[in-house]
Amino acid sequence: MGALGSVIAVVFGIFWTVSAASMGAPISFSIFGVLFVIVGIVQAVYNFKNAAGKKRYSAFDIVDGEEEPDPLNQRFGGQPPEAVDTSGPEGPLRYCPYCGAKLGDSYTFCGHCGKRLPDVQEEDHP
Repeated sequence: MGALGSVIAVVFGIFWTVSAASMGAPISFSIFGVLFVIVGIVQAVYNFKNAAGKKRYSAFDIVDGEEEPDPLNQRFGGQPPEAVDTSGPEGPLRYCPYCGAKLGDSYTFCGHCGKRLPDVQEEDHP
């Protein structure tokens, strides 16, 4: 929709500018058409960069590539980042899902924000 809106804004701006200039209207009317052309071009550039860039704006919170993969990933060949091992010498590190503070294994409440932590089920490693 953004690309179509850009094209419509540019065409309308050109039509408006030519019409206003040919009727002998004051210069402010022609400037209004030029403004539409400029806005249309800026919008087209923004939408193209957003569609083709690596860090695209998303109206939806896409947090996991398994839930909803990026449809443009195949086109641009973006590779997902490698998983980082968060286990330390004392075991896996835990973080508060609300504030991000580091937690100990036996914590029930976050020491930073004070919220109750969700129960964690231990995974069996072979």
